[in-house]
Amino acid sequence: MIESLAKLAQNALRHWPLSVSDLELIKYRENAVFRVNTTGGERYALRIHRPGYVSQAAINSELEWMAALSTAGLDVPRVVPTLNGELLITQSDPDVPEPRVVDLFEWVDGDILRVHLDRAIEANDRAEIVRLFEQVGETMGRLHNHACEWKTPDGFERPAWDLEGFVGERPFWGRFWELELLSAEQKDLMRRVRQRLSQDLAVYGSTRDNFSLIHADLNFDNVMVEGDKVRPIDFDDAGFGWHLFDMSVTLNHLFFDRLEPLATGALVAGYRRARPISDAELEHLPLFMTMRSCSYLGWIRDRQEVSEIIERAPKLIENACRAAEAYLAK
Repeated sequence: MIESLAKLAQNALRHWPLSVSDLELIKYRENAVFRVNTTGGERYALRIHRPGYVSQAAINSELEWMAALSTAGLDVPRVVPTLNGELLITQSDPDVPEPRVVDLFEWVDGDILRVHLDRAIEANDRAEIVRLFEQVGETMGRLHNHACEWKTPDGFERPAWDLEGFVGERPFWGRFWELELLSAEQKDLMRRVRQRLSQDLAVYGSTRDNFSLIHADLNFDNVMVEGDKVRPIDFDDAGFGWHLFDMSVTLNHLFFDRLEPLATGALVAGYRRARPISDAELEHLPLFMTMRSCSYLGWIRDRQEVSEIIERAPKLIENACRAAEAYLAK
C-alpha cells in the first residue's frame, strides 16, 4: 500500500507547479504524509487523507481555517494552492481501493514537542519545561481568539467535539464504553463515567467564551519546535469544541504524572498572555481531562486493524480507567 500511495502522490503532484526530485514517506498511520523535495531545494509536505473519516467539504473547511490563520499572522503551515487555485484535489490510482483527497503544505522545520520535552525531562530542566508549555499555551490562546472572531465561510463544515460528539449515541471517535478489549468491570466503569460526564457537560454548557473552533489534537507530536518558536501542525481533527478540551489534549500525556501541575500552570500562564481564563473556569479542567482519556478508547475501537494502536491499547485503557475512577470519586 505504501508503494501504491507513493505512486498516487507522484501523480497528484502534477496539479502543483513543482519540479520534484524525490518523495519520502514521513508518516503513515491514518493519513499518509510525504516530504516532497524539489530540484530547487524547496520542501513541502503532501498529505493523502484516509478514506471515510470526514467529507471532502470538511477537509476543504480545515484548509480554509488554516489559510485564514496564516493570513491573520499565526504561524501555522501554509496551504499551497494547486495550479487552478484549489486547496485540494482528488486523486485515484488502480492499486488504491478508493479515490483519495490530497493537499500540500509548505514544509515546517524543527522537531516535534515530544523530542524537546523528553530532553528537558531527562535533564530535569524545569525552566525549559515551563518555557515550552507557556509557548504552547499562548499559541492556543491566539488560535481561540481567532476562532471566536472569525466568520466561517458559507458551507463551512467541521466535526463537533461537543456533548453528542463525546458521549452521545454516535460519538465522533466511537462508543468508548463498548470497547471489546475492556473487561466486564471496566465496561461498567465506562458506562458510569459516561453518564456522569454527560450530566456535567450539560451543566457546564457551551458559550461564545468557552466554545469555538479548536485544534482538538495539540498533543506532543503535533507541535513543532524550532529555537524559541512553536508551531501547531496537523489540523486534521480541528472542529467545534470547548477551549478546555484543547488544553486537556496537550496535558493528557502527563495526566497523573508528577510534572502535571508544573505543565498545567505553565500552559495556563501562557494562555493568559493571549486570552483571559478564570480560575473558576479552570476548575472544570478535570472534566475534560477525563473525557479525553475515555475518548481514546473509542479511538481504539474504530481502529483495531492498526497494530500500532492495539499495542498502545493496554496503557490507554489503564489511563482511562484510572481517570474515570478518580472523577467518579469526586
